[in-house]
Amino acid sequence: MIETQGKILDTAERLFGEQGYAGTSLRQIIAKAGVNLAAIHYHFGSKEELLDQLVKRKVGPVNQERLAMLERFEAQAAPAPVPVDKLLRAFLEPPLLRIKEHPDFARMMGRLYGEGLMPRVAEQHFQTVIHRFTAAFTRSLPHLDERQVAIRLQFMVGAMAHTMLFAFQRSPIDSDLLIRDLIGFVIGGLKAPALPGEITEENS
Repeated sequence: MIETQGKILDTAERLFGEQGYAGTSLRQIIAKAGVNLAAIHYHFGSKEELLDQLVKRKVGPVNQERLAMLERFEAQAAPAPVPVDKLLRAFLEPPLLRIKEHPDFARMMGRLYGEGLMPRVAEQHFQTVIHRFTAAFTRSLPHLDERQVAIRLQFMVGAMAHTMLFAFQRSPIDSDLLIRDLIGFVIGGLKAPALPGEITEENS
């Protein structure tokens, strides 16, 4: 039973990454996994629940690692804010180090972002991480208000999603170099001075 569940999840992960969530049907998943439709309904109930379980099994450990790194950096920096480069490392390193190990999942997460599904996924799986890191970045970027920080973090997540979608196509992947370059790119945007009339979540 557990083996069937894992087979369905692995197959769905690969197909969602290759074809997108909207472009993949349950019939395609069961055909590729070699199971029947009843097995999906028994284990997951629906395509939406299948996606939630698929995200949960990989995102849970990533988010735990992110929060553990954040807490360690906060303890080291206290009472001062955590340097921005360390916040970026805590947020970006755990998922990006898994690109080589789990390329199908990395591609799938990039696809979900591109299909506009990340708000729902974030609501289900990322709320604690979003709140903790937004608060930490707001402390570390005192020239920005919380709304400006939030919109710049959206740009950061977009860059990360694009990287997860396309980086696996380069072989071999130097994960350390990838993380270094992405942090170097994003930190410039986060530390840039606030601009007159800068877009915020209220007017975006």
